[in-house]
Amino acid sequence: MLRYLTIFATFARACLVRDMTFRANFLLECLTSLGWMSMNLAFYLLIFSFTPEIGRDSGWSREPFFAFVATGLIINAVVQALFMPSASELAEMVRTGGLDAILVKPLDAQFLLSMHRFDFSSLANGIVGVVLLAWAVPRFPVPPPLVAWLLYPLLIVCGVAILYGLIITLAAATIMMGRNQSLYDFWFYITNFSRYPAEIYAGPWGGPLRMLCTFVIPILLVVNVPAGTIAKPLSGEAWGMVLVTVVAAVAAISFSRLFFQTALARYRSASS
Repeated sequence: MLRYLTIFATFARACLVRDMTFRANFLLECLTSLGWMSMNLAFYLLIFSFTPEIGRDSGWSREPFFAFVATGLIINAVVQALFMPSASELAEMVRTGGLDAILVKPLDAQFLLSMHRFDFSSLANGIVGVVLLAWAVPRFPVPPPLVAWLLYPLLIVCGVAILYGLIITLAAATIMMGRNQSLYDFWFYITNFSRYPAEIYAGPWGGPLRMLCTFVIPILLVVNVPAGTIAKPLSGEAWGMVLVTVVAAVAAISFSRLFFQTALARYRSASS
């Protein structure tokens, strides 16, 4: 484990040196992310000028909803910084034979393929998320209990694990198919569902969609459960969803690992 942490630190340091070599580009990427997030926050403020909460009797009034948004920013910042830069290169590596060089190295291929690049500019949104959370929580009608704060970082890790499992599954599909740009488009489409509270998915269409995105592709658990833990009372149902989220995270990591190993077993070198 220490060996892999040292290697990851080396990767991160090299990426930081690269980013600082092109400071103007790095700052522009940070400003672009912050500008996009500022427009989203302005849009949400506009919505709350017309309604006291998102969804009837959902419990997502302004401050709890902004805690929800902050949680999503933190989780997605980690995923975008740690995993997506590396995963986005995989299709080209398979096509050109770059994957062959990864497989002959005396390190775990999944580790190298998913964490050899680090995007520091993506952390800008995570910083905004922390600041937004620090603003929203003191304005809650009822402060979160201590147990909620103990669960919150655990559930953040679970949310990251679920998204990581999805990324690795798509990466494995890339290896098996040779090219899967449409599957990475699928990643961005499906993760859009996690940007909104699960309570809005109701009715004859929303209900089945909520079940699908909770128990089959557990994307709704990623933000809803950690945010709900600090923003709402910890009822029996809430504890049940905490358990479901932990199980989903373990299942996502386990399934993605198995699928990735299966894909590697079927991989044929670009030169073969």
